[in-house]
Amino acid sequence: MSRRTVLILAVTCAVAVGNIYFPQAIAPLVAAGLHVSPDSAAAVVTATQAGYTAGMVLLVPLGDRLPHRSFLVVLLALTGLALLSAGCAPTLPTLIGAGTLVGLTTVGAQIVGPLAAGLVAADRQGAVIGTLLSGSTGGMLLARTFSGTLGEWLGWRAPYLVAAVLALLLATVLAFAVPTTTPSSRQPYTALLAEPLRLLRTEPDLRRSCFYQATVFAGFSAVWTCLALLLTGPAYGLGAQAVGMIALVGAATMVCTPLAGRLVDRYGPDPVNLVCMLGVLVSAAILTAGARGGALGLISLTLGTLLLDVAMQSGMVANQVRVYALRVYARSRLNTAYMTCAYLGGSAGSWLGTRVWGQAGWWGVCGLVALLAALALARHLLALSKFGERAGADQAPSMLQYSSPTRDTDG
Repeated sequence: MSRRTVLILAVTCAVAVGNIYFPQAIAPLVAAGLHVSPDSAAAVVTATQAGYTAGMVLLVPLGDRLPHRSFLVVLLALTGLALLSAGCAPTLPTLIGAGTLVGLTTVGAQIVGPLAAGLVAADRQGAVIGTLLSGSTGGMLLARTFSGTLGEWLGWRAPYLVAAVLALLLATVLAFAVPTTTPSSRQPYTALLAEPLRLLRTEPDLRRSCFYQATVFAGFSAVWTCLALLLTGPAYGLGAQAVGMIALVGAATMVCTPLAGRLVDRYGPDPVNLVCMLGVLVSAAILTAGARGGALGLISLTLGTLLLDVAMQSGMVANQVRVYALRVYARSRLNTAYMTCAYLGGSAGSWLGTRVWGQAGWWGVCGLVALLAALALARHLLALSKFGERAGADQAPSMLQYSSPTRDTDG
């Protein structure tokens, strides 16, 4: 796969992921434009996220059943039409319905990952997956900034309409730029939907990868959910824009994830996971100093969130390389299981974080992050010890290669 194709696929990830996040920045503008309360307008964001969750479960497994190029083109075209409908919505219920469809169909990033893994050699998968993840991160960050600025200038409909044009243009580009692939499965749709659960039951490496990402992402979500409460509280007395400024440090992951991918290609996913889990523990220690307030506390929060972001995203690269190597004919179904577990972990982390904050404040949130990282680290050390015992009895298994059939013909 050429660098040009990798770049196009990274842009696809950016556009797809950006469609989930840009409504967050314009919710107040929607409230003013449609003359509804801010709480009612926030339902658009919730609907988009709910649609995205449904899309991961209902549509992503089809990546093993349908040709990737045509599937991506159709998804982006449907996303573009849904965005157009949202941009022209006359009422809030119509906008909520269109937002749900946007979330449902904007799952292209979860199709691109398995596609790219099948187009590159095993020793380049980490670097490519890291680049794609950089695209997703860039889309998340830029979408919020761009939509907020554009919405202030031209109204809340403008970000939806511009996003629609981008999605439709990208669908046209992908129709010519993505290589032709052959579907790896002939299973009927109902069997594909059930397959992620079966894979979770039968694949130990999938389960541990899901556990790693769910725990680390839970800690990540707890921190970012409670950071706004800390910064706007008595310790700092800052505005919400301070959270946005600190969030910009996440742009560093756009550089770090391709590097992490190259390290995975060289050393395997397990050593990278180990370093990332230790990084999360260190970040929790650094973040505790943020409870003091003042300039020193703000520096600690900035450095701690930067390390946490890099560790979480780099660990995701390692996990996805491991997961995609398990069964080459079921990568989309494997990705469905993995991303659903990660997303559920993040949601649980946000819920736990707010409750810990209410009982123990910022110190408690940092303790929660450390506990979650320690659980992931304990599970990982157990896996490494088992690998060591197996190596002593026979020979060390490769961390990148797994023997598996190349086609799924069940059903």
